[in-house]
Amino acid sequence: MSDQTTVGVGMIGYAFMGRVHSQAWRSVGAFFDLPLAPRMAVLAGRSEEHTAAAAARLGWADTETDWRELVKRDDVQIVDICTPGDSHAEIAIAALEAGKHVLCEKPLANSVAEAEAMVRAAASSTAKSMVAFNYRRVPAVALARRYVEEGRLGEIRHVRAQYLQDWIVDPSSPLVWRLQKDKAGSGALGDIGAHIIDTAQFITGQNIVGVSALTETFVKERPVSAGSSETGPVTVDDAALFIGRLTGGAVASFEATRFATGRKNALRIELNGSNGSLAFDFEAMNELWVSEGDSGFKRILVTEADHPYAGAWWPPGHGLGYEHTFTHEVKDFLEAIAQGSDPAPSFADGLRVQRVLAAVERSAADSSRFTVVEDI
Repeated sequence: MSDQTTVGVGMIGYAFMGRVHSQAWRSVGAFFDLPLAPRMAVLAGRSEEHTAAAAARLGWADTETDWRELVKRDDVQIVDICTPGDSHAEIAIAALEAGKHVLCEKPLANSVAEAEAMVRAAASSTAKSMVAFNYRRVPAVALARRYVEEGRLGEIRHVRAQYLQDWIVDPSSPLVWRLQKDKAGSGALGDIGAHIIDTAQFITGQNIVGVSALTETFVKERPVSAGSSETGPVTVDDAALFIGRLTGGAVASFEATRFATGRKNALRIELNGSNGSLAFDFEAMNELWVSEGDSGFKRILVTEADHPYAGAWWPPGHGLGYEHTFTHEVKDFLEAIAQGSDPAPSFADGLRVQRVLAAVERSAADSSRFTVVEDI
């Protein structure tokens, strides 16, 4: 560590995403040989008391109650955005204009226009920027991409992707920010649908060019807070389903719902090609199922030293967890900054996902009419 250049990290937001990002910044240097040493310099949140408590718990050296002050600080070279989507564009653009590198949670923004502004800011800045689609960093998902790149599946013909959760099945669950369009942009579509869009495009190396979609809101009113008798409107989708076509000609189906009773975090994807197939389910995240030729599927336990990321951790057979994907994310981001290369997924990649989300919404509002995804 002594011969490494230290970079100060300032993180904005300390809830769910803030906790996992903090874990990544704390652990990355212990497992990967890094060109830069991250220092957890400052945490920003709106409440002085709650931010101070979170900083002490999560390992941040200092706090701010105004993200603008964090962006100005000389001891911050990286700004990590873990806030709801309605603030992503303003924070990221200000940070890039200040010459700070930016890691931004997904989806990139709440609208195509905001995402476009972020891409312009990234293009105009010498600083590096990346959108945090962490599932790209699951070793099994990265291995799936490797197999496709090597041509082991042949021509990709079918893609099936699902992201299934059940955390709002209970109609008495409160009206949290993820259920409010002005804060979240969309519901299951943007929250978890964005992940399977990016995962499908990442593994196949192809983009979604058109969609036909349905969305539905099952519970239209919810308590404004836990136990409250006052209710407010749910203004986002509870479920989104769409079919699509990829640039290589493959057909695809996508399903994102937070009403799949019994499913906790089931991000699933299957590819069928002319020479073989592969399948992945995040609820068994250390496994990749592969079929080559006309044989059935075989299980690959993705924990070997030559598998993506896995060699930095434990002996073979000792699996990884959700939090490790974020450690891999910040590891790749730090390496890109040090090398002067463009991190992936870029803000342009995030904009491409945003354009698919927008096309899904337009199609669903227009009787599922097939809708072309605007080119970036």
